[in-house]
Amino acid sequence: MTEWSVLIGGRAGEGLNKAGMILCHLLQERGYHVYLYYDYPSLIRGGHNFSLIRAVERPVFAHRDRVDYLLALNQETVERHRWRLAEGGVIVFDASAVRAEGVGLPLQTILREVQAPDIARNTGIIAGFSCAAGIPWETMEQVLEREIPRGIETNLAVARKVYGAGCTLRQIPELPRGRRHPILTGNEATGIGLLAGGLSSFIAYPMTPTSNLLHFLAEHADRYRLKVVHPENEIAVMLMALGAAYGGERVAVGTSGGGFCLMTEGLSLAGMAEIPVVIVLGQRPGPSTGLPTYSCQTELSFAISAGQGEFPRLVVAPANPAQACRWSTTALNLAWRYQVPAFVLVDKNVAEGAADFDPGGVPAVAPRESVRWDGTGTYGRYAGTDDGISPWLSPPSPGQTVKVNSYTHDELGISTEDPLLTVRLQEKLQRKGAALAAEVGRLQPVLSTGPADARTVLLTWGSCTDPCIEVAGEHGLRVVQPVVLWPFPAEALRAALSGADRVVAVEQNTTAQLARLAAAEGIAVHGRILKYDGRPFSLEDLEARVREVVA
Repeated sequence: MTEWSVLIGGRAGEGLNKAGMILCHLLQERGYHVYLYYDYPSLIRGGHNFSLIRAVERPVFAHRDRVDYLLALNQETVERHRWRLAEGGVIVFDASAVRAEGVGLPLQTILREVQAPDIARNTGIIAGFSCAAGIPWETMEQVLEREIPRGIETNLAVARKVYGAGCTLRQIPELPRGRRHPILTGNEATGIGLLAGGLSSFIAYPMTPTSNLLHFLAEHADRYRLKVVHPENEIAVMLMALGAAYGGERVAVGTSGGGFCLMTEGLSLAGMAEIPVVIVLGQRPGPSTGLPTYSCQTELSFAISAGQGEFPRLVVAPANPAQACRWSTTALNLAWRYQVPAFVLVDKNVAEGAADFDPGGVPAVAPRESVRWDGTGTYGRYAGTDDGISPWLSPPSPGQTVKVNSYTHDELGISTEDPLLTVRLQEKLQRKGAALAAEVGRLQPVLSTGPADARTVLLTWGSCTDPCIEVAGEHGLRVVQPVVLWPFPAEALRAALSGADRVVAVEQNTTAQLARLAAAEGIAVHGRILKYDGRPFSLEDLEARVREVVA
């Protein structure tokens, strides 16, 4: 398989994320599928940032440790990442700031000559890479004009001087070019999925790693007649969302673990009042602030049990942008159909990781609407039904009262402490949960990849899935991924694991939270591969761990 990896590194504030995306577009123009992982500390300026770009013949959503090109804007990048350089790899560096062997570029001199700002160094080093990799000038010029139209003349002047003085060292060959697809982050794909599901309001307080979902939807709000609101804190976010949903808006919120902590009382209100809302929950390492710009899978137990009392909810955990698009649409549909809170559980690797995105590869999701009140008699917001789903009516509705209540209530929404009515309400919620679970079972909630007769299975979820699929392919293993994690799809999981005599859980947490859910259903897990340093599995790291556990 033909593939290349490139790392570009420097300090925060030097445009490393944008530079990484430009590299993705350059490699895509050479006919490759691309994946980008962006690593950065919780600093506005300073610290060490880097982007890892992998270009492959087929779609991927995982990175390798080794790189073919190391692009260094400062000495720290060389010192930290020299170990990654593959045999024959090339270092391209700013000779005014870095000492190394490779392609030294006099970037500060060139910037002074064309009177360019310091941030244009990343354009210069991209031009040096393009020349060394044999990427034609015309290709680079086209990408720069498309990706940085503001100040393009200055950036082109820098790039032209660097490119004209360079030479081809290790050519990245061009592949047959298919249709070029947009390169999207998981946040952007989630936003597209929510819009496809009929999202009409998005409310969020910015919190890594879902901040860019707020920015993306705000940028496109006018086009889709979308209301986007940034309140003063996460408590206000949840309560405003519930008010919007009560008024008939299809609403979602974005947050991370610390912000969701503040939302949990409102989540319980949604459960008791049967108000639908979608929560895009971006996991990051805790407890407390933890590592705010890094990644983990520690919020699964939190999402399925948050809030006081017992009430049904939906939790889905997509693995990549394509799944994020499809399952955010599904989550929105099911939240409104069943009048429950629904979680799209992502992490930094899914939310901020980027890849080329083929919208034609996302299965269509059939719309699911709320059951509307038929207008007969007096409206009861909590009318009893066989499946526990009460007919929906939004205010204002002349002649009818649409009453919601966080207190135990009767069918009209009137508060009560009557034991018989209390039992009736709790059993209604349980019937609704059972109906939701039955529908989830029809949605292929568990995915299986690899040989159906493989005796060893990697059981995983979320962003660990794609690295597992690549590593499993080298060893003839099966990968099983529950996409829906609550209601827990126990029967579908048993079917997917059928024939396996060794199940190994692969997760980014310390307690194997998915494995514990499986064990609670009597599903045996025989080994665990756990990573909890805030960084995603590289293919080399995971392959070594799989060999150890499976041997």
